[in-house]
Amino acid sequence: MPPVRHLFAATDLSPASLAAVDRGFQIAAATGARYTVMHALGLDALGPLANLLGAKAPEVAHKALARQHAALQAVATDPARAQGVTAEVLVTEGMASMAVPEQAARAGADLIVIGPKGQSTLRHLVIGSTASHLLRKSRCTVLVAKNPGHAPYRRALIPVDFSPGSEQCIRLARAIAPQAHIVLLHVFDVPFEGMLEYAGVSQDEIHRYRAEARVRALAQLRDLAARAGLADGDCITCVEHGDAVQHILAQEERTACDLLVMGKHGTHVTEELLLGSVTHRVLAESRSDMLVVVDPQGPAPALA
Repeated sequence: MPPVRHLFAATDLSPASLAAVDRGFQIAAATGARYTVMHALGLDALGPLANLLGAKAPEVAHKALARQHAALQAVATDPARAQGVTAEVLVTEGMASMAVPEQAARAGADLIVIGPKGQSTLRHLVIGSTASHLLRKSRCTVLVAKNPGHAPYRRALIPVDFSPGSEQCIRLARAIAPQAHIVLLHVFDVPFEGMLEYAGVSQDEIHRYRAEARVRALAQLRDLAARAGLADGDCITCVEHGDAVQHILAQEERTACDLLVMGKHGTHVTEELLLGSVTHRVLAESRSDMLVVVDPQGPAPALA
């Protein structure tokens, strides 16, 4: 996994969204990555007012652009935030839902940092149009910064399903949080367990299947950790049986994790399913920052 070379943070300048800017500064300082801070002005919204503003519309747009550029520049050059990092500032006139992914792709960003709440077009990042573009369509990893971002991450929880993206999740977590202790979690179900019960298979036999599945999963976790370059003291491994979302959220609280790392499995032909249901639910319900890593295999081709 190559190191993060270019961070790209999007903010609407609201206090909540500035957590993403701060986290970007912290990661850039730790990794030496180039850092761009972006604000999308949303001037498309002035369209309905064009008739009312008449000839003054371009002047109003220019003043708004200059004002927001100055505000973003003040944020980007604030010594209390910058941690010694010099950030590039970008302000565009378009709507955030389109401008953010377009500009990030054009800049060749390795990682996009956004906040979960804000004002204007970035208010509902998790369920709104910007999130849809970034988390469903982007081939770039996205970090949703929910908390103040000045200090390095202390502990990263990485739920893995042993898909091709699992190793990438670990390596990217190590890149942006090199000081964090890693918790690897796998949640499993015994295949066809409900059918086994219906068929009259004894509970003792089902528990034996579960125990065997747990042993196999622990061995796979240790092998995955070794392939990703983790030493024994770098991580702990956990295997649980049952509902994945419940176990992930419980483990997050139990181990006081401040970073969650999960994959976005872009392997389904239906775009709305590109962000897996478990990832989507955890993103909505967790308290930690969340790194959504793109599956390196990418989306499957459409069926003929």
